[in-house]
Amino acid sequence: MNNALIDTLTSIVGKTQVLCEASAMAPFLTDWRGRYSGSALCVVRPENTEEVARVVAACAAAGVAIVPQGGNTGLVGGATPCAPAGHPQGEVVVSLVRMNRIRAIDLDNNTMTVEAGCILQQVQEAAAAAGRLFPLSLAAEGSATIGGNLSTNAGGVQVLRYGNMRELALGLEVVLADGRIWNGLRGLRKDNTGYDLKHLFIGAEGTLGLITAAVVKLFPLPRARATAWAAVRDPAAAVKLLGRLRDSCGERVNAFEIVGRPALDLVLKHIPSTRDPLAGKFDWQVLLELTDTLEGSRLDTALEAVLAAEAESGCVLDAVLAHSETQAQMLWRLRESISEAQKIDGLSIKHDVSVPISRIAEFIARADALLEKEYPGLRIVCFGHIGDGNLHYNPSKPAALENASFIAAGATVNRMVHDLVAGLGGSISAEHGLGQLKRDEITRYKSATEMDMMRAIKRALDPQ
Repeated sequence: MNNALIDTLTSIVGKTQVLCEASAMAPFLTDWRGRYSGSALCVVRPENTEEVARVVAACAAAGVAIVPQGGNTGLVGGATPCAPAGHPQGEVVVSLVRMNRIRAIDLDNNTMTVEAGCILQQVQEAAAAAGRLFPLSLAAEGSATIGGNLSTNAGGVQVLRYGNMRELALGLEVVLADGRIWNGLRGLRKDNTGYDLKHLFIGAEGTLGLITAAVVKLFPLPRARATAWAAVRDPAAAVKLLGRLRDSCGERVNAFEIVGRPALDLVLKHIPSTRDPLAGKFDWQVLLELTDTLEGSRLDTALEAVLAAEAESGCVLDAVLAHSETQAQMLWRLRESISEAQKIDGLSIKHDVSVPISRIAEFIARADALLEKEYPGLRIVCFGHIGDGNLHYNPSKPAALENASFIAAGATVNRMVHDLVAGLGGSISAEHGLGQLKRDEITRYKSATEMDMMRAIKRALDPQ
């Protein structure tokens, strides 16, 4: 064990914030899905940027690797140490959860400056208390942190209208790999003075530096909302409905989610107090929402008109509109509980992919056919943000014994799905990142030039 480094870290953050006992470190060493586990020399929990800088500098001087971690809600093992159990040295996990202060709110500039350990829901609530909206919304918002959201360029359900974290961040504060602090906390929408350095760190999964704070955009609070759950004929009909809705309602289209029957069935099976919104059992359904800042906007009337027109054409098979905030929350709970229901049910081979919206239906049809031919009897849980082309496509076998052998074939299944995605002009990671899960896989889909450029940036900022 590197006692000298632990002594140095203790002198920086205090004895209670350097965790060395196995039981104390355990929650930090396994990912949310339970798929990846590693060992660590210790877990360090700094309280401010200066402490982070000193911790990083000490680790760099000792030649010990760092794993930054936020809420530990990632799905690809990116925040989990790689060192195997029993490794003689291990890595240092730097947890930023104590850095959870909201530093400033500038209403005239419509910005908020927040620390990396702020829980996403905390930021949403602080914005709402100030009469503003911070629009990033995802299932793990009660435990995911802003630092992790930035490091994975999180998207969630409102990308369609507001964009992902890359669009929602104006400035960053980052501790570099040698311990230097870059203060880029500028709340500017126009700043053409060289490379826009913040984009190096957004989506980089902590590989180039530790994000410690950010200036994020705020928006007017919606004052009118219309939410509906609709059964559609097939994914192609869902894409057609999205187009009609955007033509009719423009930027009021806030979210448009697709949910396949197996995904909904898992929620109804495992999540208490949930029920099917529709009387029939339909193969495909969508959850859609319109919002407007104008109070009294008749969004429900506009939404009903589009749904009625698409029902006449045969695209929409049935639909229900939420007539209260409680009903809208019940519909959203069905969508947001899918990942939790899958976790309860057992392992699946998860894919977080994106393709052009125009090719979503083609991807689902071709991927289903490919996998069913090779692995008959699959249950494919398909759902996601159809409004931005991002699907979560997760096959498994319903029976546990059969599923174990199917999971063992994960590399082959991934190759089939990812090759198809690449052939359709898509990405093998839309919003979850690469982490450990796709670290090697990505080299098949990035050109040699792209890999060379990324490695050059890594060497420049983190030569160790």
